[in-house]
Amino acid sequence: MISTKTKIGNYEFKNCFMNAAGVYCYNREELEKIIDSEAGSFVTKTATLNIREGNPTPRYYDTDLGCINSMGLPNLSFDYYLDYLIELQKTIPERTFFFSLVGLSQEETHSLLKRLQKSEFNGLTELNLSCPNVPGKPQIAYDLETTEKLLTEIFKYFKKPLGIKLPPYFDMVHFDQAAAVFNKFPLTFINCVNSIGNGLVINDETVVIKPKNGFGGIGGEYIKPTALANVHAFYQRLKPSIQIIGTGGVLTGRDAFEHILCGASMVQIGTTLQKEGPAVFKRITEELKTIMKEKGYKTLEDFRGKLKYL
Repeated sequence: MISTKTKIGNYEFKNCFMNAAGVYCYNREELEKIIDSEAGSFVTKTATLNIREGNPTPRYYDTDLGCINSMGLPNLSFDYYLDYLIELQKTIPERTFFFSLVGLSQEETHSLLKRLQKSEFNGLTELNLSCPNVPGKPQIAYDLETTEKLLTEIFKYFKKPLGIKLPPYFDMVHFDQAAAVFNKFPLTFINCVNSIGNGLVINDETVVIKPKNGFGGIGGEYIKPTALANVHAFYQRLKPSIQIIGTGGVLTGRDAFEHILCGASMVQIGTTLQKEGPAVFKRITEELKTIMKEKGYKTLEDFRGKLKYL
């Protein structure tokens, strides 16, 4: 029997696939479609303290090889998602979900996490350190000194399972430096990668999205090589207790297979989910199982992280 079950920390999931934060997760109605799909879990929209409308539209555009977006963290607030997650713990206690959040300042981030620590929430938290599309706000994870300081303060009071969503890194030295920081903390997972920040797509003579004069995060097929490199680089460098969620360029079961081969324990789907809808989880799961059957693999652990070199 071929299985795509997996674990993150002490939590088990019936399937290794889930949505990426930002896609099919704005409200309860969208999240319920993920629950009812073949996905093993969901992650909420990245929540801020208060409701945010996000950047002006148009702020998302599909391309042949993926998408460009500059959403600006539109969400229905920390309380909205927390209330829903606690409700789900009572109605479907056998399932575990991920809560994505970040403050618009370090103080706000601490405030949210302290409230979450005191709450009944017993799932996994994904702290988004990689928002490239909020004007005037830098990506925290590119400033490793600030990241280390922030995590040092967080783990003084936050004792629930915590992971971090990361932007792509592009230099071997940066992999070394980032992993050295992350290994200092009891992180449950890292998620790599978020979209590649500040790309530009042009239609005839005009940009295709309004915010930041057309600059936005690039996702989809464009970014798979970068995503795989980040997954594998961190798999090689992180202590085994920190697991990896692979995100970026997953269009097919083969793409997912490669993420797992590089070391991912779960795989998030973003652009392809946006284009195809939640039925995509069944298709990609079946494609992955077909590959596993052809290769004689029965579980993900049979090949996870076992990338071969020349």
